[in-house]
Formats: sequence, C-alpha cells, structure tokens
Amino acid sequence: MDEQKVMEQNMEHLAIAMPASPTPRQPSLEEEAEVGKDAASGQQLSEFTATNSCTCGCPQLEAEPILDNVQLLGFMVRSRNIDWKRYVQPLDTEVRGDAVYLERQSDFLSNHRRTLNNNSRRELLVCHDMMGNYLTDRHYHSSEKYDDYRFMHWSAVDYFCYFSHKYVTIPPSGWLNAAHRHGVPVLGTYIAEGHSGKQLLHEILVSAESVQRTVAAMTRLCLHFGFEGWLVNVECPVVRAEAMPNLYLFVEELRQATERQVPHGRVIWYDSVIDNGELSWQNELNERNVQFFRASHGTLINYTWNDRSLDTSEASIQREKAAPHRLFLGLDVFGRGQLGRFQSSHTLARIAARGFSAGIFAPAWCFETLQQYGYNIRNNSGDESVNAAFLARNERWWARLWPSLGTHPYRSLPFYSNFCVGSGRTSFECGVRQLAARPFFNLARQALQPSVPLGDNAEHSFDTAYAGGCALRIINYERAFRLFLTEFQLPLGVLLLGYAYKVTTEDEKHALDVVLRFCPPRQPMKDIYVFCGTYHENILTQGVCYISPLGGTLAPSLVHDQLPQEHGALGENWRVRYYLVKFDGPVQLQDIGLMGRRPQLSTANAYLGAIYVQSLHLEDYEAAQATHKANISVNHGQLWRDHELMEKASAA
Repeated sequence: MDEQKVMEQNMEHLAIAMPASPTPRQPSLEEEAEVGKDAASGQQLSEFTATNSCTCGCPQLEAEPILDNVQLLGFMVRSRNIDWKRYVQPLDTEVRGDAVYLERQSDFLSNHRRTLNNNSRRELLVCHDMMGNYLTDRHYHSSEKYDDYRFMHWSAVDYFCYFSHKYVTIPPSGWLNAAHRHGVPVLGTYIAEGHSGKQLLHEILVSAESVQRTVAAMTRLCLHFGFEGWLVNVECPVVRAEAMPNLYLFVEELRQATERQVPHGRVIWYDSVIDNGELSWQNELNERNVQFFRASHGTLINYTWNDRSLDTSEASIQREKAAPHRLFLGLDVFGRGQLGRFQSSHTLARIAARGFSAGIFAPAWCFETLQQYGYNIRNNSGDESVNAAFLARNERWWARLWPSLGTHPYRSLPFYSNFCVGSGRTSFECGVRQLAARPFFNLARQALQPSVPLGDNAEHSFDTAYAGGCALRIINYERAFRLFLTEFQLPLGVLLLGYAYKVTTEDEKHALDVVLRFCPPRQPMKDIYVFCGTYHENILTQGVCYISPLGGTLAPSLVHDQLPQEHGALGENWRVRYYLVKFDGPVQLQDIGLMGRRPQLSTANAYLGAIYVQSLHLEDYEAAQATHKANISVNHGQLWRDHELMEKASAA
C-alpha cells in the first residue's frame, strides 16, 4: 500500500477521533422491556450450579464460607494447613497509578485527563453477589463452564467485595488473583441477618473480650487467605441496646486490626442498624448511623436514597470534616430503589455530581438475566451464544457508566498481556491450539485487561488466540482507538515493543498497527504519535512517526519468553513483531491503542493476541544488531536539558 496514502489516512483518523463527547444512546426496545422483569433472577440458578462436588479434585483449595462462631473462632476451615501464598498472588500495588477522568474513554487520541485531588477523588466499590455465590468459581481450578460470569473492568475499581448471605464470606482464590493482578484490594463479607444472625452476633457482643477474640479470628482469615478486609453488614431485626457499645467496638477494633496487621486493610460498614439497635436503613449518612462511619474506613449507603438523602449526607460529611469519597452510595443493578439495568448510568451520574463514591451491587445482572431472552446459561460445558451475548452486553453496560468513573492507568514495566479473560473453549500457546486442553473457567488465568470498555472497537474472540483462551478481534477499522491508559516512564528514552497479531489475508491492503502516544515529562499535551506497523522504511516526522518491525535478532534477554522472535508464521498463522525506539530524551508513554485498515467490502479479520512493553538502557539500543531501529528526535535534545533542570529543581 502506498505509504504517503497511509500517512494521509492515518492523519484523517487522528482528526476524526477528536469530536465533542457523544450524545448518550437511548435505551433500545430490549432494554426498555427489561424493566420489571428481573426482580427474582438472582435466586434462580444457585441450586443448579452450586453442587457439592469439587471439579478440580482439590477440596482443600475450595473456598467455603464460615457458618457459625465455633467455626470462626476455632479456625475450622479445610485449608487451615495450606500455604495460600503459593496459590494467591499478593496485591500488586505498583501495577497502576492514581485514577484520572477521561474526556472520551475509548478515544485513543484524546490527551485530556482530569487528575484528582482529595476533594475531587471518587472511588468505586463493586459488590459481586451472583445467585448467592460460591458456585463453580469456588474451586481453585474452577470449571469447564467457560461462558460463566467474568469481571474485566478492573481499572475503574478501587475495592472488590465477594458477597454472599453466609455468616462469614471468604473470597475464592480466582477472584483474589484476578483482582490483585490489577491492583484491586478484595473484601470478604461479615453478615448477620435474620434471627439466626442475631444470635450469632450477640454471641460476639457479650463482652469486650469476645469482640477482641472475634476480631483476631477475622484478621487471621485475611492473613491466611490473602484478602484485604471486610464489608460488615448487620441486618438483624434488633440489636439489644446494651450490646450497642460492643457493636461500635467491634467495628472500631476490626478497622484498627486490619490497619495494623493486614497490608492495605479496609473495613466498610453497610447502612443497616442505627444507634438504638433497630434495623432501619437510613439511605443517607445522618446522626443515627454516623458513629459507624467514624469507626470504619467508609460506609456503603443503602440503595433507596433520594435527592433529600444526598443533601443530608452532604451536610453530615461537612460536619464530620470527612472526605466525601468515604461515603459509597448504593446502586443496585437490578434496579431496586434507583434506575438500574441499562439506565444505571443515570444513577451513577447523580452520585458523581455530589462527589460521593459509588457501591455497585450485583453487576453480574448482565449475565444472570440472559435467560430471559432464551439463552441457556445452565449448560455446565458452556455455550458460545451465551458467551458472546454476555461479553457484548457487559461491554455495552460498562461503556455507559464510564464517563462517571475514574480510570487507573497502568504504570509498571515490564508490561505484558495476552488478553485472556480467564476462560476459553481451549488453551493456546504461541498460537498453537493445545490438543489435550479442555474448556476452562479459571479467573486465576486472567491477564491484564484493557483500561476502558472495548465498545464497538474490538471484541474478545474465542475462535483463536495467541496465548490463553481468547484474543482481541478488531471491529473498528475507521480510526485508532485506545486499549491501555498508561503512565510508563522511560527515563532513558528507550522503548521495546513486541506484539503478536494475525490477519486472515495476505492482501497488503489489510494492516494492523499498534499506536503509541508519548509526551515529554510534565508536558502531557505535547503529543508524539508512533504507528508501529509495516512500512518499507521508518518515516519520522514532527509529532507523528511510522516505524517498521526490527530486522535481525535481539538479544535473548530482551525478548519476552511468551513472544519469541519468529522467522515465519507461528501456530495458526500468528506472527510476532518487535520495535526498538530511542528518543533524544526522557518520555512518558501515555496510551497504547490499535488501528486496523481494510477495504470497505472486506470480511477479513485482524486479531491482537499479546503485547509486551519494556524500558531499556541506551546500551541495549546501541548493541542491538537489527535494522529499522527508530531514533526519534524531539526538540533536538531540549528534552534532556528540561529533564535535568526539573531534576535539579525537585532536588532543591
């Protein structure tokens, strides 16, 4: 394809991508029809899915709830002798940076980011309650039901709570691994509800010593299983008045213990009982529940709040001189108390307008309610129609929420993802379909996910993959779009990029570029775009560059072990490209996106299977015996001088 024409088209794609924020789509007929249909969906399938058998043959690694205080205080769990550090990775606190707000979440070319301070900061708590939970996800190796519910939009989440109506809920290892890999702390649930819960709670509150023993037992669970804290939900009919001081003590002691002993520990109180011990959801922060707010790290407000509730909560926060983000306003996706379902974005926008955080309850609604449209979500072997419908529906739902959510950029190098969502119809390695592999659902295998909803830009394809269970199939061939929001610092100005791709035609009018957006340090609005595709030679212009894959061989120490330099196609025609770029000063990589090109009537597909980014030393660049190394000059060395001045100013 003529390179000048490609460059002109690329510049058109850059220009197309900058319009004002799009008008929100109106709900479809399908969405409107959902109102009122799914009130009981959360209870319909638990008997079917939650069997007593262990699908992976390792019952000691199977997550289980704690049902009473004897079991809690005695640490009577099957896995008490298991070293869970072997099976659960710790919370990765370096993988991502502080959240920012984006002008357009899927617009790769937008450099508008609104940074946060303590006053503008909002957080997101996701409470996962699907059909009572402890389904096939409770197993370490999970199941073959590859179409089951998966959570992928971790970049917007600050806390993930695994919720059930059992007394003490311990999160399964798959959820812990997926969340921790993305830098998200995980909470278990302590719940006392009904008359049986009242009895269990009063056993704890009988004395201060009993409270302390219980707090020690709950802290031990966090440390043993590797999760970060608790959502405390007390929904007993009545807590005896004389027991209220010890209930406050319980929340306070639990918060202090998690702060002292559990890395990144958090305790969040759910709006339930009030100061006289009655179960009376306030739907706001006021004088009847503010003492629980003081005792905890935050409060999750029940979901039937209104504008007056928001006013009262706002006034209470001001009286407490507390940060507004400590208050999480409930949003039930099934639509109890507020607009939910595909109109949840309206509710979330009302929360965001007041500066409060949000607590989204039951986002698995996107999966559970598929049965209402004729999908068989009961198939233990998985169903591709269910899988495709859920993924599309889930992306559409989250895309509507994103304008009110913060996005945490990835910041840690090296960076690698094969886009696996934690499931697949089979497994792939370097593009080769593993013959003995079976369908799998295992969230521990989930790779780092895109920073924003894919929307109409790409989709997860399970027909082929480079590694894991799926790849990204490009849908948008009109313009470049964002995959990853990043804060990758390249202090020496040297970057290595590798990626695995597949195009289902040899016609060179079809192409796929990974597009990188750089900026000089502390100059985020000064864009440098680098299109990493296939060109006859590197084309380096002011602000926009087009570079070709390296020719020759890189040192083995520089190549990612999952992305070998190939000399010819790999399995199922997958190919690997590497690029080596040197700037004339330090830069920051702020965005990683994709741009596909194909003729208008073409039905050929382009896939991205894996991506690798690393910062190198200048010596690595010089020593590489390869053609098409790119040496990009930005301001002719001014970057180095600016960087040195900034370093001196910071030191002073």
